[in-house]
Amino acid sequence: MAMPLRQTIRVGTYLAEQRLRKRDKFPLIVELEPLFACNLKCEGCGKIQHPAGVLKQRMPVAQAVGAVLESGAPMVSIAGGEPLMHPQIDEIVRQLVARRKYVFLCTNAMLLRKKIDKFKPSPYFAFAVHIDGLRERHDQSVAKEGVFDEAVAAIKEAKRRGFRVTTNSTFFNTDTPQTIIEVLNYLNDDLKVDEMMISPAYAYEKAPDQDHFLGVKETRELFAKAFAGGNRKRWRLNHSPLFLDFLEGKADFPCTAWAIPNYSLFGWQRPCYLMSDGYVPTYRQLVEETDWDKYGRGKDPRCDNCMAHCGYEPTAVLATMGSLKESLRAMRETVAGNKD
Repeated sequence: MAMPLRQTIRVGTYLAEQRLRKRDKFPLIVELEPLFACNLKCEGCGKIQHPAGVLKQRMPVAQAVGAVLESGAPMVSIAGGEPLMHPQIDEIVRQLVARRKYVFLCTNAMLLRKKIDKFKPSPYFAFAVHIDGLRERHDQSVAKEGVFDEAVAAIKEAKRRGFRVTTNSTFFNTDTPQTIIEVLNYLNDDLKVDEMMISPAYAYEKAPDQDHFLGVKETRELFAKAFAGGNRKRWRLNHSPLFLDFLEGKADFPCTAWAIPNYSLFGWQRPCYLMSDGYVPTYRQLVEETDWDKYGRGKDPRCDNCMAHCGYEPTAVLATMGSLKESLRAMRETVAGNKD
């Protein structure tokens, strides 16, 4: 696990506080969507299929910051849409960083070099660049040539300027263990990004491409083979060891959707970032009024093949906190990752 030690301590302290207060549901990281507009049309994306009037909307700064503060989460992932298309995205980031929230700005990087002067390096801030594969594979995924090369150039420029840069890679049934190994080796060894997040794609109902999502068995086989030979320990993956166990079928968990809630132009999305069964105006309402027991594998067919990090990483983190053995294991990997 490659999470910086300072961030690990902060998150660990936050989790301990929640346990002391005997809270059974609380947010770990907020998925903030201050807009839905995007400059790409990725084949596996189900987040941007909205009427033109909705795509023109931009969330006010005060509303965006207020939602994160209301939740109390120590971390926020700013997504969309493409966040760099928001005219005040730098102010949203600045205000969240000023409050010592760990901010990950998710981006396809098409606008990053143009907008980078609006941001300042900080231990509380990172660009999270979307990279689904090497050049041909990535450009096919985002349905546009040249995107991979621009993303790589943007990553290099951001690193040169002292920014933390992470990546977010989504994998489909068109991927093989070798394609995963190749892209993660490139990101880890050649680009030397700070951290990498990985996830099997979720089968969005509105995604243009419905034929290439992974099932549970396929996901486990794919990652077990990709992780073999010591790759998993060598890569700077921003995941708990138990979540990586989960991906390759060594452990199984229920979903903990309330721990990574989604806040968008419509409000707090029920039940999670991936499924939309309505919206509520406050995080408290989301937690208290959602029937969580009706979601998950074997309960809702939309959940049956989901192994996405936004549902299962929090469960793995909480399981780690509840086990001395797993806590020590996670700490060892964190310390090892910070020595690289």
